[in-house]
Amino acid sequence: MNRREVLKNVTLAAGGFVVLPTWAEAWSPSNIQRWALNLSPQQEALLVSVVDTIIPTTDTPGAKDLGVPDFIQKMLVDCYEKGVQENVKKGLEKTDAIAKDRYLRAFVDCNSLQRKDVLGKVAMSTDQMQKDYLTLVKSLTILGFTTSEYVQTKHLKYNQAPGHYYGCVPVQ
Repeated sequence: MNRREVLKNVTLAAGGFVVLPTWAEAWSPSNIQRWALNLSPQQEALLVSVVDTIIPTTDTPGAKDLGVPDFIQKMLVDCYEKGVQENVKKGLEKTDAIAKDRYLRAFVDCNSLQRKDVLGKVAMSTDQMQKDYLTLVKSLTILGFTTSEYVQTKHLKYNQAPGHYYGCVPVQ
């Protein structure tokens, strides 16, 4: 082996060990680029309110507290077609329009009973696109909530590596 080649490899390895921690720390939720769903700030606040209405905060954290709105946006971008994404945007706008029509205020500004009533109106709508939007948001909210770390570890007793391995057991 050549001495220059060894020095080059040692230098590359040392540089990698210096750069790797800095690169790994850059992977935090605040540094990762926002999703391409392109929700306006009002639509994001509306999605948070809808999710909070579906699974509200009680003596345990609600869906909003566990980051389910971000989960829903990520799922919509990664797993659903553009048509479904546009339907969710239109559904959010229609939900807000129903709230403004019934209670003369935005959905975000309504109390919990008014929000439930508005979501009930959306669920009973004759428009199938509205029903599909609400069904999708409900199912993704439940999925995001039940698969969150809090619910898995505190309520469902999730064990990452179930079972035990006993290596020194006599075989009969």
